[in-house]
Amino acid sequence: MDAVEKIVEDFASDIGMGAFSSGMRLRTAAEERAVVRRECAAIRAAISENEQELRHRNMAKLMFIHMLGYPTHFGQMECLKLIAAAGFPEKRIGYLGLMLLLDERQEVLMLVTNSLKQDLNHSNQFIVGLALCALGNICSAEMARDLAPEVERLMRSREVNTKKKAALCSIRIVRKVPDLAENFMALATSLLKEKHHGVLISAIQLCTELCKASRDALEYLRKNCIEGLVRILRDVSNSSYAPEYDVSGIADPFLHIRVLKLMRMLGQGDADCSEYMNDILAQVATKTESNKNAGNAILYECVQTIMGIEATSGLRVLAINILGRFLSNRDNNIRYVALNMLMRAITVDAQAVQRHRSTILECVKDADASIRKRALELIFLLVNDTNAKPLTKELVDYLDVADPDFKGDLTAKICSIVEKFSQEKLWYLDQMFKVLSVAGNHVKDDVWHALIVVLSNASELQGYSVRSLYKALQAHGGQGSLVRVAVWCIGEYGEMLVNNVGMLEGEEPITVTESDAVDAVEVALNRYSADVTTRAMCLVALLKLSSRLPSTSERIKQIVGHNKENIVLELQQRSIEFISIIQRHQSIRSSLLERMPVLDEASYLVKRATTTQATISSDKPTSAVTTGGLKLPNGVAKPTGTVLADLLDLSSDGAPATAAASTTTEPSDFLQDLLGIGGANSSVAGAPSSASTDILMDLLSIGSSPSQNGPPAPALSPPGQDTTIDLLSTLSSSSSLSAESKPTPPAIPQAMDLLDGLSSSAPVSGLDNNAHPSITAFQSATLKITFDFKKQPGNPRETTIHATFTNLTSTAFTDFIFQAAVPKFIQLRLDPASGNTVPASGHGSVTQGLNVTNNQHGQKPLAMRIRMSYKVNGEDRLEQGQVSNFPSGL
Repeated sequence: MDAVEKIVEDFASDIGMGAFSSGMRLRTAAEERAVVRRECAAIRAAISENEQELRHRNMAKLMFIHMLGYPTHFGQMECLKLIAAAGFPEKRIGYLGLMLLLDERQEVLMLVTNSLKQDLNHSNQFIVGLALCALGNICSAEMARDLAPEVERLMRSREVNTKKKAALCSIRIVRKVPDLAENFMALATSLLKEKHHGVLISAIQLCTELCKASRDALEYLRKNCIEGLVRILRDVSNSSYAPEYDVSGIADPFLHIRVLKLMRMLGQGDADCSEYMNDILAQVATKTESNKNAGNAILYECVQTIMGIEATSGLRVLAINILGRFLSNRDNNIRYVALNMLMRAITVDAQAVQRHRSTILECVKDADASIRKRALELIFLLVNDTNAKPLTKELVDYLDVADPDFKGDLTAKICSIVEKFSQEKLWYLDQMFKVLSVAGNHVKDDVWHALIVVLSNASELQGYSVRSLYKALQAHGGQGSLVRVAVWCIGEYGEMLVNNVGMLEGEEPITVTESDAVDAVEVALNRYSADVTTRAMCLVALLKLSSRLPSTSERIKQIVGHNKENIVLELQQRSIEFISIIQRHQSIRSSLLERMPVLDEASYLVKRATTTQATISSDKPTSAVTTGGLKLPNGVAKPTGTVLADLLDLSSDGAPATAAASTTTEPSDFLQDLLGIGGANSSVAGAPSSASTDILMDLLSIGSSPSQNGPPAPALSPPGQDTTIDLLSTLSSSSSLSAESKPTPPAIPQAMDLLDGLSSSAPVSGLDNNAHPSITAFQSATLKITFDFKKQPGNPRETTIHATFTNLTSTAFTDFIFQAAVPKFIQLRLDPASGNTVPASGHGSVTQGLNVTNNQHGQKPLAMRIRMSYKVNGEDRLEQGQVSNFPSGL
């Protein structure tokens, strides 16, 4: 620090800035500002008095003040005066001030073009160098066109420094005016024959810029430069010791790297050029020392060049082996760049990278977090059908001792590998059970959901699975995801656990009593008192065990009864309902608590992939309103798993909700909204909001809100798709418990039994009028929607609705999308809309057809909830509401 202060003090003393020297300590910003103001005032006075002898000192002071961050625009003209001076010292300060205080956008710069032209033709090479340096730093497009001929002439100069600076200046000219590239192609090629390394580096950099600027220049250099580049690389590789170019025993690594970069650019996609380079690249790769940093830099650039050109397979293997040696280096930076390069090389020659799999696997266990993550990503790319099992075993073994911060990433990769490459379900289940046991708290929800789907399909392995999970639960009860899967299995297959059903060959039987099974669930229920989802699953498991293990019913009733006064309304309601089932509904308990039907594994995987894609899209920066993370034209059918949260609340008794404010909807499964699971309901005040869930959570009856009077839960119908979803059929009293039961007479008031399902609303008159009046289905301050109706002859259940959307504002709506949802007894199909732009001020409209089929025509009226999303001047808007004024008879 003392040395720096001395340099500043000497500089301040030289330019007459005693106020800035260390003799006067400036302890506050206010003192500094005062000194700067005083000095700027003195400089302004000197400028107004035109004191020439102090001009260069004043410019030096201004540059120092500029570096401190204060405005110095008033001194710009002084730069031009110094540049126009005859002496070298004045020009030096003037050009330095020009480069520091001005840039190419300043209009003042136009005045310096003539001075630059004169100095470029000066007899003093040092003044020429100053002009070239300034032109290379602040050259504008106009200056480039005006002064390009002088720069071309100077590139033919005999002076080495002038050639070098002219070549560097021409790089700026080519960047500003690519059309001038053809003027420098021949000159750049001729400079490659020079011996001076500074000129060579400048010429190579110019050739690189020419390749970027023009396709013609690239082809020209491929024909005329390859031989020269190979010669330069061979000479510098075989040259003897030269102290002016030596870096740690390596001859000019900077020239090495520049040549290799240009070779990569010329050889990319050109087999002839690549073939000409192969020998010299092999020579550089084998002869360069790898025990020094400069040598490693050359080797890394050589590997990049080999991978970037059309090299032979043997040369690529050599390059990948160099990267393999890098992985054994002690320097973390070298190992990291090697892993990065191997990730790119795997697309070129995966087999060669596979040879270094064990070394890469060791990098996964490295102490450096960045190397661990990069190595894990590379291992994931290396996994195939042949090595999946040994690699998974290595990763699972390391999972037990991995850092907690790394376990999340490691667990996700292991689960992805197991799901992707499992050829037999037994191996898949074993690996997933190990992961759940070691890192269950790091397993994502969709992973254990998928595991439950697989378990429901593997009937021959259900007994083995419930026993394995029971043993894991006893040993690793603190892993949350393990507890959830184990509790679910014990509830579904408890009798298999107790009776050792489905024993596999070589499996040792275990002794588990009915009381032990209930104990396991009870321990989980008490341990996870703050986790509503786990506690809800435990209550469901206990209810199922009361049917599968009847002797434990009384004890289960007591355990469940402890939650009757739980502060969580969800758990309180479940406890009361479950106790009622155990006490009052024993006759139907066995049928009510039958084993869960086999889940469609293929459909679940498709839905999961769609939901994952929507989640990825929502993580990217988007506007305030997104439609399920997917932007589709109006009327185009969405994938089945597309998210539409908070659209379907037809069971609310409130008025239709109309919202014009922009809101952001979190991705969740569309089935969660149908069943009121976890999603925030915009029509019910104070409805609790929970995390996203899916069909599996619905089947587990987890997180649903208390049932309300009203129509059954609705089904979502994306445009262009005929959808019928009967998700609550298992809860409907007339359809699930007795297929032959008679409907309740309409004159008798109906009540809703939480255990016997949702009662039907009073029948609606079945009058079928052929002509139905148009209605205004929705109207806000910005948008109006009218419905026209047409009945299909001979089919009273089917109605065609013609929707017309009218813009009431003075600004057009763009990207307009209309969506609708109906209860489960209605089928809905949306036709494509006539357009996705609604004209302003009612000058035109957008129309769309809807086809609805009321399967309970004459008993229940139509009900529909709608949502419209669009953009106004690029800003997303969202409006939604409920259509409750349909004409009778529909």
